[in-house]
Amino acid sequence: MTNGGLISGARPLVPPCHRRLFQRWIMRRFLTLVCVLGCYTATTHSSRRTAETFADWSAPVNVGPPINTSYNDTYAFLSRDELTIYFTSDRPGGWGGNDLWFATRESVDSPWREPQNMGARINTASDDSLPFLAPNEHVLYFYSQRPAGNCGPSGTGDIWMTRRRNKHSPWQEPTNLGCVLNTSVDETAPAFWEDPKTEQAWLFFGSINRPGGIADYDVYASPLEEDGFAGLGILVPEFSSPGRDTRIFIRKDGLEAFITSNRAGGQGGIDIWTSTRETLSDEWSVPIDLGSPVDSPSNDGSPWLSKDGTMLYFFSDRPGPGTLGGRDIWYTTRVKLND
Repeated sequence: MTNGGLISGARPLVPPCHRRLFQRWIMRRFLTLVCVLGCYTATTHSSRRTAETFADWSAPVNVGPPINTSYNDTYAFLSRDELTIYFTSDRPGGWGGNDLWFATRESVDSPWREPQNMGARINTASDDSLPFLAPNEHVLYFYSQRPAGNCGPSGTGDIWMTRRRNKHSPWQEPTNLGCVLNTSVDETAPAFWEDPKTEQAWLFFGSINRPGGIADYDVYASPLEEDGFAGLGILVPEFSSPGRDTRIFIRKDGLEAFITSNRAGGQGGIDIWTSTRETLSDEWSVPIDLGSPVDSPSNDGSPWLSKDGTMLYFFSDRPGPGTLGGRDIWYTTRVKLND
């Protein structure tokens, strides 16, 4: 293999349709990649932020119907106003396998309306999953195994995006993020974070067994261009382990991260782990398991954190009261102590 994980001879190093993107990325990679995840050089004008403190997480609550069904309902992501929820489900009425669905509600205290499939423009007969909405809510990133336009062999998936003009416009035909970020292996679980200090947007994702990785799925990050495309991702060792490390969520201020992982030391299966730092110039702490009652001996993962940091949505296949079958979407809350 060549540097960057592209298979020699399998395809041109940079497909023509992405050559312009790659050239731009090459010119600025040394200026941006050194800043990934807060490994910034401290300067005299660096401002320290007051770290927010929170109480413990509450006992999780099952979101319930109509969001959850007896099928697998998972990977929830809410809009900024928390009135729209995007999620993945293999319930009947889709286009095959996992599909992207959404539901709305009148207010945060209102019940969710009946979910709607995002339709044939977004979903395919292959798996389409793991939605992540950009902060402007005009770009939706997601994972797909659709064969057309894919950068890897059949059975692997890529990260795609779809756009809309505004919240009332339809989503456009999805676009593959390109065979610079996407490679011949599986790229999954996109996550967006914008550095509040530099305003540089980053796309985090999981990728399996890339050259230079640790093992299994590791976490990678790539700086996003203004057009929403991204360059070749680089390994994020702070969030990666010998286990399976995929979907993450970084709090808006960049001082707390949540990682989906089955690394050693968890409650069992997939767990949510957390890492913190005091300022954007500090290194991330060694991730710790979020623990009971959020994590359980079952699988718990794919976190979404509310803007104020007090509500966490995640999937779980734990048994018990309120469970509808397969994977369900749950949420837990905490109180901000230094508000």
